[in-house]
Amino acid sequence: QVQLVESGGGLVQAGSSLRLSCAASGRTFSSYTFAWFRQAPGKEREFVAHIWWSAGSTYYADSVKGRFTISRDNAKNTVYLQMNVLKPEDTAVYYCAAAPMTASLQTWYAYDYWGQGTQVTVSS
Repeated sequence: QVQLVESGGGLVQAGSSLRLSCAASGRTFSSYTFAWFRQAPGKEREFVAHIWWSAGSTYYADSVKGRFTISRDNAKNTVYLQMNVLKPEDTAVYYCAAAPMTASLQTWYAYDYWGQGTQVTVSS
């Protein structure tokens, strides 16, 4: 059973940085795609970024391109989301997700496994 545990959220001021972590366990993830999604109150879950575990290839939503970086540490089985120049509109619960395939997956229903979420709040 795949388990994903996020950490690293918090309350920061606009322009600050945060790094989210997603510790994964339960499988060998060489053929998996990992992603970060976010959901603000009253809004749909939104794709942020994904990474192919094997090749390390990444893809970003336009809203975060140039500010956020997704990466993974094979030895630690951990996926990261480095968030720089945070804006109030980045405020949301951030979720880590995993899918047992290598593909460009940008919709939440394509992912089989989810973490519990971590709150990120950016004040103006």
